[in-house]
Amino acid sequence: MTKPKQKRSISIHAHRTSIALEVEFWDVIDEAVEKDGRALAAFIAALDDERTQSDSPHGLAAYLRLYALEFVQIRHR
Repeated sequence: MTKPKQKRSISIHAHRTSIALEVEFWDVIDEAVEKDGRALAAFIAALDDERTQSDSPHGLAAYLRLYALEFVQIRHR
């Protein structure tokens, strides 16, 4: 079963980009953003910086999915 993805456009370091994630992942990201207190673009920019500095093999969308999974796992411990 393929779920539709929701695309959001943001600016990361003055570069406009679009990210397509399943709604369920956006729900978790939105919760993390609210808890963090930063704007969505600033939050994702920080994760993107972390991703590039760690030499992650994942693209941004995959990295956000993995972040969301970890956020939910920590929340349920």
